[in-house]
Amino acid sequence: MSDQEAIGEAVARTVRALRAGHGWSLDELAGRAGVSKGVLVGLEQGRGNPNLGTLIRISDALGVPLTRLVQVEEQPPVRLFPPERHVVLWEGTFGGTGTLLGGSDPRPSLELWRWELRPGEVRESDPHVPGTKEIVYVEEGVLTLSVDGRNDLLETGTAAVFVGDRPHAYGNAGRHDLRFILAVLDL
Repeated sequence: MSDQEAIGEAVARTVRALRAGHGWSLDELAGRAGVSKGVLVGLEQGRGNPNLGTLIRISDALGVPLTRLVQVEEQPPVRLFPPERHVVLWEGTFGGTGTLLGGSDPRPSLELWRWELRPGEVRESDPHVPGTKEIVYVEEGVLTLSVDGRNDLLETGTAAVFVGDRPHAYGNAGRHDLRFILAVLDL
């Protein structure tokens, strides 16, 4: 495969994936980018030779740098996050922690967290971007999950899915430590 063919395949694969990630039709991306639907169809099928201006308009519409569209190397199918790459990003007043275990980029992004809250600790969160979803699984203890003014008690072994684009909080009102896993899908 020539360099030009490899770049065409990379552009096709990346544009298809990013458009699907946004949930956009070909018509919607064409309108946002100011290019014809026919140009996009050819581009997503690896045909044609779009000019630089067209590629820039498409990358701007998708919210990614031009280099992302023409990057020939795919992301590896597996990215490892060994323990030394885990990052504690929140520390509670009594020793609890919020640790980011791993994540993907760019949007849509997915983050995986491990939380430990000591009795009496609460982690309040501002609303995330519209469309954000979260899922929580309680490993040990009882989680008080507050979302947009509603409080739910989640006991050990319970999972819940909720909207993260509203004010929300995780709390430990119990007498024992609380441990839970959290995944955040930021659309």
